[in-house]
Amino acid sequence: MSSVDPEQTTPEPGARRPAGAILVLGAIGLLLLGAVAGVLLRLPLDNADEPAPGPVDIGFSQDMAAHHAQAVDMAGVALIASTDNDVRRLAYDILTTQQNQIGRMQAWLQLWGEPNQNVDGYMGWMSEHGDGAHGHGGATATHEMSGPMTSMPGMASQEEMTALRQATGPALDTMFLQLMLRHHQGGAPMAEYAAEHAEVASVRLLAEQMAKAQASESALMTTMLATRGVTPLPLN
Repeated sequence: MSSVDPEQTTPEPGARRPAGAILVLGAIGLLLLGAVAGVLLRLPLDNADEPAPGPVDIGFSQDMAAHHAQAVDMAGVALIASTDNDVRRLAYDILTTQQNQIGRMQAWLQLWGEPNQNVDGYMGWMSEHGDGAHGHGGATATHEMSGPMTSMPGMASQEEMTALRQATGPALDTMFLQLMLRHHQGGAPMAEYAAEHAEVASVRLLAEQMAKAQASESALMTTMLATRGVTPLPLN
């Protein structure tokens, strides 16, 4: 948990959202710059003996960075607009953690000379090992894909993002929890697959950390929705 308490940043009654948005965007910018600078300075030495990145390392970094970007957007909306401190605390943790991870993945892609996005589609790297393949941990591969997809599971539509930005009060909190829970569920197979099949140890470690953290956050959001008497959204 960060030492910064989002409760201390609760806007005064009547405060305008744009001022809060500027603060959040400033925090995101600093996190991104710090993460990228840190990785660029450390990786060439720390990973001197690492194998070359494979399709899973590259594809995971590209697709998960894009997946995370929407989570950061949703968390920023909740952090600025929600008046529920439990929701704001969760949003703050997701925003800061995932923005930092975006910085790390984009820094890796830059070091590897790879673009930030694969123009051929999403998640095709999850078909690299075939049925029954075994990864670094010896477990049977899961979440195999038949080829690139035009969109990633769990992503909110433009209409849903617009509705989230326009919502207020308990409706905002409920919508944020539903969309973010579905978003986490959609990203989980990517993290689990990369944790098993990535060539680069630091990529496998980050994917494993993501899978564990998001499983914990998903359990928390499920409980928060149940407390509100709300059903989670089906995975799209």
